[in-house]
Amino acid sequence: AALGALAQESRLGVFRLLVQRGTAGLPAGEIGERVGVPATTLSFHLAQLSHAGLVTSRREGRSIIYAADYAGMQELIAFLTEKCCQPAARGGRARKC
Repeated sequence: AALGALAQESRLGVFRLLVQRGTAGLPAGEIGERVGVPATTLSFHLAQLSHAGLVTSRREGRSIIYAADYAGMQELIAFLTEKCCQPAARGGRARKC
């Protein structure tokens, strides 16, 4: 789910922005302005990233603040490292990372 979510250009842009922003996150409106995505489309993309375990949200007053889910990101990196950097099952040759 995480790889699928990040395969779409707008979602990747949103995720990169949120990773760079850190745990403070950003309100949805500001995310949309920075990445140039309309609010209705952004809502869909944020939902996909959230479902994939890559983004969290919290309410602050009247705003919803979105932030990168670093635990989810670490799980994705661990998965990629495990699946891509281990010796091949057959043939015994190590895959390059």
